[in-house]
Amino acid sequence: MNSLARPATDLLVQYARYHRDRRNIATHFVGIPLIVFGLSVLLARPEIQALGVTLTPIIAIWLLSTLWLINALLVIGAVNVSDGASTGTWLLAGVGAFVVGWVLQFIGHWYEGRKPAFVDDLVGLLVGPMFVTAEAMFATGWGKALLAEIERAAGPTYLRNLHPGPNASTR
Repeated sequence: MNSLARPATDLLVQYARYHRDRRNIATHFVGIPLIVFGLSVLLARPEIQALGVTLTPIIAIWLLSTLWLINALLVIGAVNVSDGASTGTWLLAGVGAFVVGWVLQFIGHWYEGRKPAFVDDLVGLLVGPMFVTAEAMFATGWGKALLAEIERAAGPTYLRNLHPGPNASTR
């Protein structure tokens, strides 16, 4: 596993090399937030009492997620879903979002024709939310220099031809 302590551009370029098909990127826009939300729901319930304060594993996630706004928003939503929910609702929301998110991820990689980035580097599991945030910024016109650097290193996005024939183009 490679170190997470690398420049953000390097992390995004490495992740982008596994995510150039626009359909794969689109599935990640839904799949990754669902995975983060589902995991956050599940981590919002276990409680530890320390020094008169109730702590949950999601607090650690909250501190880390402040690095990327979308994660922070998903954690807030997860805590709201988990608070006061029955055990069945809590499990359904957490496991359901997590599983649907992963299904979408694998559909996206079928379009891509490549394995997920985390197979080669587990850091990809943490970079995914940052990648989705960056792609959302690029879609609104922000981060043009970063987008140019990613495309220079990883190539442009494309729609992979799923039915190659004699005149098929992949880009």
